[in-house]
Amino acid sequence: MNKNLVEEFLRNKNIFAIAGVSRDKRKYGYKIYISIKKAGYKVYPINPNTNEILGDRCYHSIKDLPEKPDVVVTVVPPKITEQIVKQCKILKIGKIWMQPGSESEKSINFCKLNNIKVVHDTCFIVNGLKEELD
Repeated sequence: MNKNLVEEFLRNKNIFAIAGVSRDKRKYGYKIYISIKKAGYKVYPINPNTNEILGDRCYHSIKDLPEKPDVVVTVVPPKITEQIVKQCKILKIGKIWMQPGSESEKSINFCKLNNIKVVHDTCFIVNGLKEELD
């Protein structure tokens, strides 16, 4: 884990988008969304299958967000992450955190080839946000 890169991703001025947010409290898409929100960050939930989560508007894609996020966190299957990184390039979003299980070599390599900073193989809550809050 690159601690400096993680710190850059977690700066308190960053705006987050969570691709794969879930209404199921047992899933990481829910846990990450709640954790970021409770930590005081501005965060947008993304899930094409719901319009609302915890009273917040849920967006169907990154391009539907009212403002460009600084960091996109993926909590989706690898094939979806591969689509998301392409959207991030088009939208000029420069930071992607791939939750373990959402990454693929293809998506990681795409980020590296397109100057998108990427964190992968590191849990957002356990190795990222938790360390910042401790």
